[in-house]
Amino acid sequence: MSTDPSTAATLEVRDVSKSFGPVVALRSGSLRAESRSIHALVGENGAGKSTLVKIVAGVYRRDSGTFLLDGEAADFGSTAESKAAGVAVIYQEPTLFPDLSVTENIFMGRQILGRGRRIDKAAMYREAERLFKGLGVHIDPRRLALGLSIADQQIIEIAKAISLDAKVLIMDEPTAALSGAEVERLFTVARQLRDEGRAIVFISHRFDEVFSLCDSVTVMRDGAYIDTRSIAQTSVTEIVNLMVGREVGNLFPKVATEVGEVVLEVEGLNSSGTFHDVSFTVRRGEIVGLAGLVGAGRSEIARAVFGVDRYDSGTVRMKGDRVPSTSPTAAIKSGMAFIPEDRRRQGLVTEASVADNVASVIRRILTSGGLITRARENKAAAPWAARLNVKTNALDMSANTMSGGNQQKVVIAKWLASKPDLLIIDEPTRGIDVGTKAEVHRLLSELAGQGMAVLMISSELPEVLGMADRILVVCEGRLTADLPREEATPERVMHAATASLEAAS
Repeated sequence: MSTDPSTAATLEVRDVSKSFGPVVALRSGSLRAESRSIHALVGENGAGKSTLVKIVAGVYRRDSGTFLLDGEAADFGSTAESKAAGVAVIYQEPTLFPDLSVTENIFMGRQILGRGRRIDKAAMYREAERLFKGLGVHIDPRRLALGLSIADQQIIEIAKAISLDAKVLIMDEPTAALSGAEVERLFTVARQLRDEGRAIVFISHRFDEVFSLCDSVTVMRDGAYIDTRSIAQTSVTEIVNLMVGREVGNLFPKVATEVGEVVLEVEGLNSSGTFHDVSFTVRRGEIVGLAGLVGAGRSEIARAVFGVDRYDSGTVRMKGDRVPSTSPTAAIKSGMAFIPEDRRRQGLVTEASVADNVASVIRRILTSGGLITRARENKAAAPWAARLNVKTNALDMSANTMSGGNQQKVVIAKWLASKPDLLIIDEPTRGIDVGTKAEVHRLLSELAGQGMAVLMISSELPEVLGMADRILVVCEGRLTADLPREEATPERVMHAATASLEAAS
């Protein structure tokens, strides 16, 4: 592991390992983060990043290896010990108490006391205002946390860390749910924290962010440390090759398919305040991309088509038959499958096993005499888990012990096990590594080639342009363009996404 001996490391872990029974989550993890620097930690899902972070954060205890903080040996038995030592983790989805105020969340368990040892709310509000002012952001310290954006919740977590005088801040996929403006605000705060002398560890799958924000990068693969590079002396291609241990093939392996009859027909769909007069079709063998800016209504349209959300008027037909509204059960019976954007919360039972999750949609088929056996579940789940290269030693492994990328594969396997005619997939590669992205894209192309109709919602324009046979663009709840693959360009899609009349011409 490369180090600069002239600079003291605030955080250093070397050759750290961690196993859960027979499952080795971390073989040899190493990371060095110095003060006044932003250090990226990258790797495919399952590379061991999260396990390494949880050891530093006190969630897990390491089995072996060296863990130093400011040059002193560290071994945290709880997150409270880690925080007290000056380590803070800012997660993708913060866990604030929604019914408490912003200030109460910042000072939870360590309230400022005044006379008579009573909580001094005024002093706490003043301190919260000082923290936010120092970060260059404005958040009302008196408002409830309920309803705050993810971006504001992350800033509150950062303010809490600063109030604890954190010397190491670990940001774990912090930008996955943020808009462009929110990302830039977070980066401004991160650079300010760096300049104040703190060590920042930034975990992300987005290479544009890594290369614009970070000073150095550590790569992990298969539970082990691979290399550390200066951002100024490396490239995206080099980092990707280190991550996957191989040359990544075509990221968008789209093959020409024979487009067949109409599978899904949506006509005049309306939902007050959400989307208006939406009409489109998806044919067998076709991948239709639903593009647009965040908040345009793409996911809401998909949820309405599948029956998750109510719509006011219009019709949805599958293979010519009308599908009742607000009935996901009817949608499934008609041949639809829906893989939501938030797969962990909406598509996965994390406490259940891989086999339980994969077999959940087809359980009625597997049931005999009101009973279902584990062997029958495993037999049904095994081919799909294998097809998606789900990295698990056993089908009875709990889903919450798996990496994010493998969890997403389990959700996809669950729905493919139902052998749908139409697959609706929302943000198919959000939050997963470049190697898994190529696998998912290849799978979508194969499914279309086998005659499945695919409706793909994506915020990544290269993904839409690379995988879709036809692109529907949504702007403020309306379809503003229907572009065949050969006519779709980034400029035309963006013009339509911003309601430019030029795009529709």
